[in-house]
Amino acid sequence: MSLFRLFWLFLKVNLLSTSGPASVGLLYEETVGLFLTEEQFIEAVGFSSTLPGSDALQLAMFVGHAAGGFKGALVALVGSILPPTVLMLVVVTILQKLRGEAWVNNFVNGLAPAVAMLMVLVAWRTLGGAQAFGNWAIIGIAAASLIAFLFGIQPAIVLLLAGLTGIIFLR
Repeated sequence: MSLFRLFWLFLKVNLLSTSGPASVGLLYEETVGLFLTEEQFIEAVGFSSTLPGSDALQLAMFVGHAAGGFKGALVALVGSILPPTVLMLVVVTILQKLRGEAWVNNFVNGLAPAVAMLMVLVAWRTLGGAQAFGNWAIIGIAAASLIAFLFGIQPAIVLLLAGLTGIIFLR
């Protein structure tokens, strides 16, 4: 397989899908039988999910390496990061030009509470919704974390302590 064709494959996958999990299905269709067997692809997805970092980028490098060695992994990686990088550069350029506009500042200020509520909703769903209110350990961890954040304790320390507390009390 030519490196250009490999680059185009990952460029296309990352232009057509907006997230790592969504790209896995498209990548499956494009690579199984051409570069990898189904077993190899499943192994690649599992392996990329266990490592820290972006699953999609690790999967791209795995497939790229299977298709073209080190050069293939590098080409697949570039094809994967190019679309979001260019998009972010365009958005940042536009925002820089509009930086002084009052409506842009108001738009960003309007986003903040929506993003905060989205994070609360994700936490709500992750903890099991209303059932979490019956679990005193979850309520205690949440309250202690809030107090720690308000006192300016580093987020990494709060998360580590919350995780350790979860190991002890959430069995």
